[in-house]
Amino acid sequence: MMRIAIIGTGNVAWQFANAFREKHNVEFIYGRNAKKAEQLAQSVEAAFSTSFNQIPRDLDLYLIAISDDQIESVAGQIPEVSGIVAHTSGSVDLTVIPHEKSGVFYPLQTLSKEKVVDWKKVPLCVESQHAESLKALTELGSDLSKNVQQIDSQQRRAIHLAAVFACNFSNHMMANAQELLRESELDFSILKPLIEETVEKALEVGPDNAQTGPAIRGDEKTLEKHQNLLENHARLLEIYNLVSQSIQDTRHE
Repeated sequence: MMRIAIIGTGNVAWQFANAFREKHNVEFIYGRNAKKAEQLAQSVEAAFSTSFNQIPRDLDLYLIAISDDQIESVAGQIPEVSGIVAHTSGSVDLTVIPHEKSGVFYPLQTLSKEKVVDWKKVPLCVESQHAESLKALTELGSDLSKNVQQIDSQQRRAIHLAAVFACNFSNHMMANAQELLRESELDFSILKPLIEETVEKALEVGPDNAQTGPAIRGDEKTLEKHQNLLENHARLLEIYNLVSQSIQDTRHE
């Protein structure tokens, strides 16, 4: 059983704090915002503080779950501790943590406080140059997930970039679709079966084999009709043309 401190109070911090407490002791929460730190601490029955000086020195894991651009600064402010200091980012290098027992514990999943996570299905990418720390992070990951992989920083950056395309960009495309439907007084739910089938087919046969639509067919008349419909939507027209061209370019590769 590990004794754990969570550094952060956002979505990732909330999810990990509540997931860990089933088999481990989450003993301390650090947050810049006292109210948010207290709320998370109460949910897992932990102590909390807004001061780095109050962080206990003798815990097993100090998990930094904050925005990527703050990790290096925060890691440098954590005092000398006996346990592992790890972050949860997909794009930040292991070496930004100036502690001997540094590590990475990256969940390859989009997380929010409100949605229950099935951790058994979530890939967890772990990394450390310290053998005992790597073993401990791998074992901790195995308590949550059936898919724990030892991934180095270069591989993790590639995974994170791919995830942005697969997750963040695809969600943005759905938001654009929702905007267009609203203008015609239509509900986004009409696209749900199509979205589900698209994802299912991409996972089954591979996205390169699952591509359909006017761009891959070279249907110039339909492309032109769509462009005309978007003549008053400069941003969406630019996206439409760029993505259509990208699809056509891959067709000829």
